[in-house]
Order: sequence, then C-alpha cells, then structure tokens
Amino acid sequence: MDLWFETALLPDGWATGVRIGVADGRIVSVERDASPGDARHAIGLPGLCNVHSHGFQRGMAGLSERRGRADDDFWSWREVMYAFLDRLTPDDIAAITALAYVEMLETGYTRVGEFHYLHNDIDGRRYADPAATAASIVAAADESGIGLTLLPVFYAHADFGGAPPTLGQRRFVSGIDGFARLAEASRTLLPHDATFGIAPHSLRATTADELAAILPLADGGPIHIHAAEQVKEVEACLAATGARPVEWLLANAAVDARWCLVHATHLTDAECDTLAASGAVAGLCPVTESNLGDGIFPAARYFAAGGTVATGTDSNIRIDAADELRTIEYAQRLTRRRRNVLADHAHPSIGARLFAGALAGGAQALGVEAGIAVGAPADLVALDADDPALVGRSGDALLDGWIFAGRDTVRHVWRGGRQVVADGRHVARDAIAARYRATLARLLA
Repeated sequence: MDLWFETALLPDGWATGVRIGVADGRIVSVERDASPGDARHAIGLPGLCNVHSHGFQRGMAGLSERRGRADDDFWSWREVMYAFLDRLTPDDIAAITALAYVEMLETGYTRVGEFHYLHNDIDGRRYADPAATAASIVAAADESGIGLTLLPVFYAHADFGGAPPTLGQRRFVSGIDGFARLAEASRTLLPHDATFGIAPHSLRATTADELAAILPLADGGPIHIHAAEQVKEVEACLAATGARPVEWLLANAAVDARWCLVHATHLTDAECDTLAASGAVAGLCPVTESNLGDGIFPAARYFAAGGTVATGTDSNIRIDAADELRTIEYAQRLTRRRRNVLADHAHPSIGARLFAGALAGGAQALGVEAGIAVGAPADLVALDADDPALVGRSGDALLDGWIFAGRDTVRHVWRGGRQVVADGRHVARDAIAARYRATLARLLA
C-alpha cells in the first residue's frame, strides 16, 4: 500500500510530495517530491503516543463536576471514582475503554499506555484468571485498532509507611507474588506489536522493598509511576521518608530513560533539573491536572534544562491530543502572564516544539519507534487542509494552527497501516458507541 501527502512531517523536517510505502504494518519506503498516486492526502503527520490512560474512567467523565465538600480536590474526586468502579465487570471495562480508544484515534493518538490497575473482582478477590481485566484492555485495543503498551499496576498500600489498603482500593491490591503472576499472565495476552511494562502506582502505594522486588518484572520494558501529583502527596512523602517523591526516586530508584514519571507536577528547581538530566520522561496530563486542580508543571524550566516530555489523557475527562499540547503552553502563560513561553530562538514555533517533544518522548515512554521513517510503524495522521485554522499555512504553522486553533482537524488515521479513522470518524464508532451507551445506561441507572 502507498499513501501520498502533499506535505508531510519527516524526522528532518517538512517535505513535499511524500509517498510512503507500507507493508506488514510498517513503513518500507519514504520518497520525497514523488508524483501522486491514487491515495492522495494533504498534510501528513506521525501519530502520537498517549502515555497515561485509565480507560475505564472515560465512563465517569463529568460525574464529579458537582460541589461536594468545601475542600473539593483530587482526594474527593477519588471517592467518586471508587464509587463508580465498584460495579464494573470485565465486559464493562472493555466497552468503556474501547470508546476511549476510539476517541484517542480520532484526535491523533495512535498508541496508548494503559496504566491498568483494576485487577480484582467486585469483592476484592483475584479473578480465577488473574489477567481477566487485562484481557478487557487487550480486547478494547484490538476492536479500536489502537497500538497498546500494557502497564499493569502494582498497588499494595493506602499511604506511605505500608498503610493497609482501604475498602475502596480492594479492586487494585496485589502482593508481590500475585503481581508477578498477573504480569506474566497479562504479557501472554498481547498481540505481536504491543509492548509491555510495569507501573508501581506511586510511592504511597508501594514500599521501597516492594519497588525493588517488582522492577525486574519489567524485563527491560517501560516503568511508569505517579509522582508528585498533589501537594498533600509531597508533604506525606517528606514526613515518611525525609524526601520529596521525585527527589526520593531520583536518589533511590536508578531512574533512567526507561522511566516515565507521570505528572511530576510539584518539583523544586533541583528536582526539575535532575529529572531532566536523568533521561526519564515527564508524563504530563494537563487536561486532567487542570480538571483535578493538581497544579502546573514547571515546563519552561524543564524544557530549558533539556527535559523529555510526553502527554497522556489520564482520567479521560476529555480526549484530544491537541488539547493536551495546548494546555501545557496555556498553563505557563497564565502563571507567567506572558505569551509563547515555551518558544526560544531554536524553537520559534510553540506547536512544533510541543509536537516534536511529545512525539519523541511518547515513543520513548512506551518503548516503540516513532516518526515517518523506514522501519517505523505505519502510524499516520492526515490533517484536514480545509480546516479554517490551516488555510494558507505551511510547515510548522500547520502545527500551530492545529494545536491552538483547530477544530475536528484530524481527517484520517492509519494505525499499523490499517485505516481506522476516515473523514474524521472511527470506522467502528457506531457499534462501539452503542455498546458504551448501553453499558453506561445500566451502570448509572
């Protein structure tokens, strides 16, 4: 199969008349200044990686937007989440997650890192098949066509110091041996182009000894962990360990390029610079972080220090790749009361800088290749040249237009060489959305 783009973003920049040859799900040739074939498209981009998703939470989007207690924050939102997941079956998880993946593809994400922690049955006991809910994630990925990096979560405690889990956490909990069995069973479910890693949930849910014991289960794959998302978490970590979460990880966990520290919102200057130098990825989820009132990542300093970033949709309150990228910059503008904060002389285009950073960082965090290059997965996105935000633009201005002013700008998407979005709509949306609606109608009745 060949695809031809009037202009496309290649690893060394924009090119015209780009013909891409695809076979067995991968790019086998890239030609510039080629004559158009039958499959003509306007603007070609590589697909992005969504490094942090809790797929089932798509079903509770909007349910927590009512005043509860006077100090509503992440911790009160978490109680709503616990109540929602109490009734979910593996089939429910698959139905909800499939729609989340459809929406990711429709906005330009072609692979997802599923931070999967809903392992146990409704009564808290492990399913007879320890990978029963992991199978739901794999099924959702297969039905939607999205690429998958599965990240089963180790979650053992309610707080620092090995505090016992609460009733609301019963569906997450594992011991070390049980988690090893779960990880192995989950790994065997994966299709050939999926990747596998592990996710110690956070330092409050994992002791130092447990963290050391489970890290070998990654077997060279990605390691993701929530870190420093909320001020309360930072304060509790300081009280329990004498160090802040990111500070502790950098000093004790041999953090390197395989690691993705999700959120990393509350950093000192020293933590910010050391994390940037470690080669790890900061997995930013700015739409969810805004929704939960978490805080603002110090992106300007981190970028200046050469840090690597990626984006995730986390709670899936709203799924849109451009939204995530735009919100990174807008948060900096609001706090600094300036525009174009993340631009510099080497990177004058905000859109281009954000897209390039998320493309490279996302691929690193999920253990895959990225970009329109021979040997890479044929994960491709075509933008709509008729979108008013793109008219009359070329080069990096296309990315600025899409990210900051586009509306339904993604027109077509191919994942592993197979077209999964056509004319802005997922090819299986109707069936997947119908099952989602039936599932939510029952759950929320």
